[in-house]
Amino acid sequence: MSKKSLIYALKFALSAALVAYLLGKVDLAHSWERAKNVDALWLLGAAFLFIMQIVLGALRWRAVSRAISQELSVACMFRLYYISTFFGLVLPGAVGADAVRIWMAHKSGLKLGGAINGVALERIVTVLALLLLVVATQPFLLSRISDQGLGWIFPLMSLAAVAGIVLIMVLDRLPGHLDKWRLVRGLAQLAQDTRKLFLKPVHAFPVMFLAIFGHINYSLVVYALAQGLDINVGVIDCLVLVPPVMLVMTLPISIAGWGVRETAMVTAFAFIGVPAAASLVLSILLGLLGTAMSLPGGLVWFLSPDRQAARDAATAPIEEPSPDSDPTR
Repeated sequence: MSKKSLIYALKFALSAALVAYLLGKVDLAHSWERAKNVDALWLLGAAFLFIMQIVLGALRWRAVSRAISQELSVACMFRLYYISTFFGLVLPGAVGADAVRIWMAHKSGLKLGGAINGVALERIVTVLALLLLVVATQPFLLSRISDQGLGWIFPLMSLAAVAGIVLIMVLDRLPGHLDKWRLVRGLAQLAQDTRKLFLKPVHAFPVMFLAIFGHINYSLVVYALAQGLDINVGVIDCLVLVPPVMLVMTLPISIAGWGVRETAMVTAFAFIGVPAAASLVLSILLGLLGTAMSLPGGLVWFLSPDRQAARDAATAPIEEPSPDSDPTR
């Protein structure tokens, strides 16, 4: 068994084990009955918000790419982003989907280094915005739990994230004799692109706004589904509890977040008295909705000229540039 297959198998096993464990602790018949009776209008509203989530993701990626002068048209970047959401369902984790997005962007006209940096910085922005949102809503969260020691966790994580970004910004300060290494030249370009993005308000503010608004929108998806399932939660509850769940979901240890999302959701919503069975149904419905909304990305890929590029990225590592070329741009 190859290393890639082993990692995929381990992630699948973890997802299956976590879901099976949670299913074993609830009344399946009652949970199924609740899921079948979900309100159609609320479900439709959640589906609309999920499509908006994909649109916001594409706009965020384009804003980041624009900041580093590596952009494609809005329509092209939306198409590539939507295709990558589909591959996020079938590849082991977000890294596989990002590889597809990088490769397709490269084949669509971006320099390989620019495509890599654009996706990497978009991921960094997404996590940073999520941490900032968690910190901003933390007072509401701490008012609901007794362990005040948790109050230090997310601020410290935010400081660590900012420190990490600052470190990336100075990677081009490495000794000059190291420039002969391709990796060092790539890191130097990443440092320059990071400064372009975060140190220029004209780029930083719109990108952070899109990222934070995207996380708020995802919380509203959960709220709409909760209302459809007749779960007694408010908008503020979702704005407070969903971002930490999303933060846990960034861990690349499961298949498309399955199992990890359910465990985090059950734990988080228990703080406001939501039964585990209701939280589990909510989380599973959220996962199924995400799957349903992402599947059309597969059709977009099938009908697009990027099909072979995506297949190549999914089955093989990104090829090395020729020795005569500069991979950083």
